[in-house]
Formats: sequence, C-alpha cells, structure tokens
Amino acid sequence: MNQTQIRNFCIIAHIDHGKSTLADRMLEITRTVLKRDMKSQLLDSMDLEREKGITIKLAPVRMKYKDYDLNLIDTPGHVDFSYEVSRSLAACEGAVLVVDASQGIQAQTLANVYLALAANLTIIPVLNKIDLPAADVPRVSAEIINLLGCSEDDILKISAKTGQGVEEVLDAVIERITPPKGDSNAPTRALIFDSYYDDYRGVILYTRVVDGTIKKGDTIEMIATSANGLALEVGSLSPAMKAGSDLGNGEIGYIVTNLRTTREARVGDTVTTKRAHTDEQLPGYKLVQPFVYAGFFPVSNDDYQDLKDAVEKLSLSDSALQFEPENSPVLGFGVRIGFLGLLHMDIIRERLEREYNLDLVVTNPSTDYQVSLSSGDELDIKSASELPDVSRVREIREPWIKGEIVVPQAYIGAVLQLIINKRGRQSNLSYIDEQALISFEAPLANLLTDFYDQLKSVTSGYGSFNYELDNYRAEDLVRIDFYVAGEMIDALSIMAHRSESQHLGRSIVDKLKDVIPRQNFQVAIQAAIGGKFIARADLSAYRKDVTTGLYGGDVSRKKKVLAKQAKGKKRMKRFGKVDIPSEAFTVMLKRD
Repeated sequence: MNQTQIRNFCIIAHIDHGKSTLADRMLEITRTVLKRDMKSQLLDSMDLEREKGITIKLAPVRMKYKDYDLNLIDTPGHVDFSYEVSRSLAACEGAVLVVDASQGIQAQTLANVYLALAANLTIIPVLNKIDLPAADVPRVSAEIINLLGCSEDDILKISAKTGQGVEEVLDAVIERITPPKGDSNAPTRALIFDSYYDDYRGVILYTRVVDGTIKKGDTIEMIATSANGLALEVGSLSPAMKAGSDLGNGEIGYIVTNLRTTREARVGDTVTTKRAHTDEQLPGYKLVQPFVYAGFFPVSNDDYQDLKDAVEKLSLSDSALQFEPENSPVLGFGVRIGFLGLLHMDIIRERLEREYNLDLVVTNPSTDYQVSLSSGDELDIKSASELPDVSRVREIREPWIKGEIVVPQAYIGAVLQLIINKRGRQSNLSYIDEQALISFEAPLANLLTDFYDQLKSVTSGYGSFNYELDNYRAEDLVRIDFYVAGEMIDALSIMAHRSESQHLGRSIVDKLKDVIPRQNFQVAIQAAIGGKFIARADLSAYRKDVTTGLYGGDVSRKKKVLAKQAKGKKRMKRFGKVDIPSEAFTVMLKRD
C-alpha cells in the first residue's frame, strides 16, 4: 500500500461520550461491516463491556474509504488503562476527540488530550449528541476552543447515533491527519500497542510498523524482553482477522506468534526481525506495575487449585496482572493479585466468577508500602499483615497520586472539603468556561474504597476524576489489627495514618458488628494498634429463657438454673469458634 494513502487515528473521549457508537457508524459508512452483521458497540467484544457500556480492551480496525486505508484504534477511556491509551496514541498520527454536547469536557477528556498533545498528534475536535434536548452546543464549543485554542470552524458537530455528520469526520481524518512517516528500507521496528493470548493460536500482537516490513514466516524479536518467536501469520483487522503476506511501513495490523505468554511481548515493546535487525527501541516503553492489591480466596478450599489455574490463564493474556499464593488462618489458601486500579480488579473478579464458575471471597483492596528497616534493608509489602515488628521499622512510605477533578463551579467548596477529608492537598484551581479544574495530591490508600462514590454524591453526579501515580512519601503510618472473640483476623488488618486510626478502627468495628452473626455466647470485636486496643463492640449472645419450665416454688430454683446457664456460656466463650462471613472481608467497601 502506498504510504500517502494511509491514515492512522484513534478516538479518545471520556467514558460514555460516544466513542464506540461513532466507531460503529464509521464501520457502516465505509461498508467495512455489512448492515446485517452490525450490532451496537461492535468493537467491544466482551460481554462485560456491553453490560457496563464501557470499552475495556482496545480494538483496531482497518476501513477503506475513498481509496484510503483508515486504521482506527478504539481506545478504553478509563484511568486504569491510561498506559494502554498512551501506547495506542503512539501508534497513530491523529486523534478524534469526542465531547458530549450535553456534559462538556470531563476529567478523562483532559487527561487524554494531554496524552495526545504529548504524542504530537493532530486533534480533530468532534461535538457528539447534538440531537439531544439537553445539548448545549455554544457552551461546550466554547470549552473546546478554550482547551485546544482552535476556531469554531474546526469543531465538527455530529450525532453518532443517527449518523448525522459522521462522513465529515472521515473526510476531516483524510484532510487534516498526515500520512505515516518512516523508511521501508530501514531495519524493522514495530510498536506493540496491545497483545493477548489465544488458547488455540498463542500470543497475538497488535502492532504498528514504524520502519521496514514484517513478513509471514519472519523470525521476530522483542527488544525489551529479548524474547524470540516466529511470525506465523500477519494481516489486518476489519474487524475480523484478514491474513496477508506482510505488514508494510506505516501499517497497523496483527501478528500471530508462537509465544506462550504476553509477559514475553508486553504492551509498548518494540518488535524487530532477524532479517533486518536493530537494537534501537521505540521510545515510551515502561513496565506497568500494579498498585492495588487484594486477596482472592475460594469459598471452599477444595477449589483452590481451580482458582490458581484460572488466574494463571488470565495472566497469560494480561501482562499487568501479578499474583502470588497467600495463606490465611481464617480463609485458608488463596492468591494475592495486583491490579492497575479498582475497575481492573472488578473486571478480573467478574471474569473469574463467570468464565471459571468460581465462588470467591475478596479481601479489602489495599496498596503497596515501602518499608525501611533499622538494619538498612528495604521491603515492599503488599498487605498490612506482612509488616514486620514495629521495633525494627525505621520508616514506612506510602504511594501518593496527582489527581484532577472537573466540576461545575457551584460544587468547588464541597469537593475541596472532600479532598481535605482524604488527607489530600489542593495544588491548583483553574477554570474552563463554566467548569472548574481542581488539581490535587493525596495518598492513594484513602482514595481506594469509596472516593469516587463520594465525589459523585457531593457533585450530584457532575464530577469527573482522573489520576496518575506520583511518588512514595514517608508518613506516620500504623497497622490496625482486628480481633474477633480474642482471635486476630490477619486478613482484616489495614494500614492507616495515625491521625485517622482511632476513627477508622471504630467505624470498621461497628461495620463488623453488623455483618458477623450473633452466637450463643458474647463476642467481643476489637481494633488494636500493636498491644493497645483502640475500639471495641460487643455482640450480645442469644438469650434462651431457661426458666420457662419452672412454675412456682422457691426463687433459689430459678437462680440455680440461671447460674448453670451462665457457667455454660462462660465455657462456650472459652472454646467457641466464631464463623466469620465473607462480607466481613469487604467491609471497607460498604458505604455508611
């Protein structure tokens, strides 16, 4: 294919602004997919994506339009997958920025625009949903002009649902976006912007060829991981796989390899061939590290091996997933899994339950902490129960994030109060037309459980939030342990700042009192820091009226029976076991 006839672009937007619907209309107009085969959110192949109405896995597709090859990448919009989005942008020369005409610019819109500007892409602003009664075209147009510094004429006004104005978007892609640069005769370099594992074919790479060509049968090498493999098949996606003889310079397509896991071919890595080898890597590659951890335990210990096998299978196609075996005295054997964020965790949990028919107990999500010991050793702990004896610890560092919240100006006060409550610090406040952009920094652990829900509550649903990991900072952190009937439950232990520990201990003890069922004896639920108890709640015993069979006679008979009952309860308290329900381990996620 002649390079000047190729256009590589992606669609970026906030969640639910119409990315996938616009992609559907483009596929219809270019006749890439026949009308009878068309369904909504065509590129969202997973059932989960359709149910949640969000894009989880990006999807490339090649369309033919007016003698041009248009390569589109439909990117995920959620903050957890921002690294994938950045690699998709690196594979393109242009981006179609979709903004909802009724909602305006949101936090994720800004984050993706910054990524696109950093990648030097041509941005085509598109105003979607102009047919809605709530659409406010002049206001949102002013926001886009403010953000991008473009003119009113540059903004395309469309309705992706009805197809109005979509052809103009395709024309703008051809006119405004530059064709790919690169040298066909140079050593081969191709960027992996996604990879997944197919049970029957091995690892399949989605790549953008930057220099040279990749032919069927070539011996390929990943520069960062030094893994070698064979290109068993190459071709394009439209959107089904269409095999070809080679992938030329500037083209986007797939490579079927004989690799066995995506850990050998990570997103952002550079592919080269033995035939035209180079050691020069494409810029921007980084190893994605998870920073949210949770323990996954099967309800029945007999299912442990099934859980382990299922997680191993999922990790073949998700290189960001990291896991290690974990053992808890209460929950038995399980695995501790690392995720990119809470949405990533939700998706993996649902896939394990649906695709592998597992009943799971998931512990409260936590982040990782860096611990410096008095001996000079450094530790990286993934759960509070791993913290060594406090006397050996010199300092504990926790991860902080840089966040951005976009809200209507009326809600600024409520949002600032929420940030302060989470131990955050506001760093900047700026205005985009009628919206306010609040920049802040905060400890990640405090935002893990219900920060997003609270933000939606205090802003009546208008607030949107985006964040990135900043650094690790030394803080006065303590470990809070929880005891049920005198027995410490290690899976419930959490790390917290000393200033918040009393309040947190008290609130979790109260929540545990609600979820743990009553027993035949009194049960004490306690929170402690080291050897000092900071909160307690007593779960009262079931009371059986043992005097019902007595009638008349001396009061001493009654006292004798009650004393016998009290003695039995005392003995029960010494030897009784409390069965802790699975809801107790996700008590942090419960709203007050």
